[in-house]
Amino acid sequence: MSQSSYHGQACLYLIPTPIGNLEDITIRALNLLKSVDLILCEDTRVTGNLLKKYSIKNKLMSCHEHNEVKIKQQVVEYLKDGKNIGLVTDQGSPVISDPGYVIAKAVIEEGLSVVGLPGATAFVPALISSGLPPSRFLFYGFLNAKKSKQKEELNSLKNYPYTIIFYEAPHRIVDTLNHIKEIFGNRKICLTREISKLYEEIYRGSIEDILLEIENIKGELVLLVEGNTEKVDYSHMTVLEHVRLYLEDGMIEKEAIKLVAKEREVAKSIIYNEYHTNKK
Repeated sequence: MSQSSYHGQACLYLIPTPIGNLEDITIRALNLLKSVDLILCEDTRVTGNLLKKYSIKNKLMSCHEHNEVKIKQQVVEYLKDGKNIGLVTDQGSPVISDPGYVIAKAVIEEGLSVVGLPGATAFVPALISSGLPPSRFLFYGFLNAKKSKQKEELNSLKNYPYTIIFYEAPHRIVDTLNHIKEIFGNRKICLTREISKLYEEIYRGSIEDILLEIENIKGELVLLVEGNTEKVDYSHMTVLEHVRLYLEDGMIEKEAIKLVAKEREVAKSIIYNEYHTNKK
């Protein structure tokens, strides 16, 4: 079902907010925060401070991971009544490792409009300042906090050939880096903390090098890890298993087939035909 985003119908606007420096917000975002009938926010106090800086007064409603399911139908009804709604999180773009997905999905399923605004998000500035290859990358977000589950996730990613981007909490970063080193080897990484804030720092080097520098590190962290540059033998896997390996990591079918063809050094058409013949 198609959506015509700007035909005047009531809409849920997903509005990015600054991740640090409060000046990192677009004019369009500010205008929408003024004009919508209701703002859904992760923490009303945090959003209230942002609105106060820009002399904006509007109605706020809490929307966080613990109540999204509960309020989603209420949001749908507001939109059906012709009310425009803005949704923000404490920092960055809604939905990306933040609340908003449950609400947006419910609105879409009702055939109503959802519009995402461009704006602040942590992983883009971290990527472009990392010095790691940026043309293709995998944004993974948070790894599982449980050691065994995290290692399972890392094992599924160790052969991925492009830059991988993680979010991580400061109290877990040392353990996470040690797990990555154990499974990936001592790869090049970039660790950025407190992006756009006064104490922003960027650490670039091998995992071993960075581990020596980050004792008691604090703040919001973005971790970028170099992709696997070593040639891997995939002969133990069928083409179907090989393609599904990347599909399970979130890659679209076309890109997965292209990558498998490159790794096996055969034509894409061969992988495409074999995959579609055997996937049924």
